[in-house]
Amino acid sequence: MNLTPTPRRWLAVLALALLPLLAGAQEATLRKTLMDRIPGLTQIDEVSKTPMPGLFEVRIGNDIFYSDAEGNYLIQGALIDTRARKNLTEERIDKLTAINFKDLQLKNAFTVVRGNGKRKLAVFEDPNCPYCKRFEADLEKIDNVTVHTFLIPILGPDSVEKSKQIWCSTDKAKTWDDWMLRHVAPKGASKCDTAALDANVAFARKYNITGTPTLVFVDGHRVPGAINAQQIEQLLSR
Repeated sequence: MNLTPTPRRWLAVLALALLPLLAGAQEATLRKTLMDRIPGLTQIDEVSKTPMPGLFEVRIGNDIFYSDAEGNYLIQGALIDTRARKNLTEERIDKLTAINFKDLQLKNAFTVVRGNGKRKLAVFEDPNCPYCKRFEADLEKIDNVTVHTFLIPILGPDSVEKSKQIWCSTDKAKTWDDWMLRHVAPKGASKCDTAALDANVAFARKYNITGTPTLVFVDGHRVPGAINAQQIEQLLSR
C-alpha cells in the first residue's frame, strides 16, 4: 500500500484545513456587509451557517434573522425542518433564552409546595400585572409541584410598595394569594430587609426578563407570558 503523499492528497488535506478559515472569512464579510447596508445596525453578535445550504443565521441579542451568503436579503421568520418536523428558529431561541435553574437565587423567592412537590417551577411576577393574576388562577389548579415566586416590581411605584408589603409579611405566600386571587390588598408593614427585591430586578435585567409572568422550568426552558393550566402541566411533565 503506497502511503507516499501525492499532490492530490496534499491538496485535499490543504482544502480541509482551509475550510474553517474560509467559512470564518465568509461570515465576517457577511457581518460587515449587513452592518454597512442597514442604518442603525451597529452590533451583530453571531453569524453562523444553518442546515439549509446558502442560508446563514444572523443573531442580534436573542433575535434571529436569516441572510443569503452575500447579504442581499435579510429574512425574519421561522426556519422549519419539514423532514424532522421541527421549528429550528424556536429551538434556537429556547437555547439562547434558557436559564440554568441552579443559577436562580431561591433565597430571594418565597416557596409553596403542593402535594409531593416533586416537580419544580420558578415564576417572576409583578403584583400589579393582570396577566399574572390570570396565571395564578390557573397555577392554583396544578398539584404535586414546588413553586418559587420571585417578585420583580417593574410596573411602577405601587408595585414596589405592594412587593415590599408582601415580602415583609409573616406569611408571604398567603398575602400573595390573598391579593392575586381574592383581591385583598396587603396591609402590613413595608419596612424590612427588601434587598431580595433589588436582587430579583437585577437578575431579571441580567437575563433579559422584561415581562411578567415569566416561567422557568428545571430544564432551563423559559416561557414568557400567562399560559393556562393544561400548558403548565405539559411543560412540567416533559
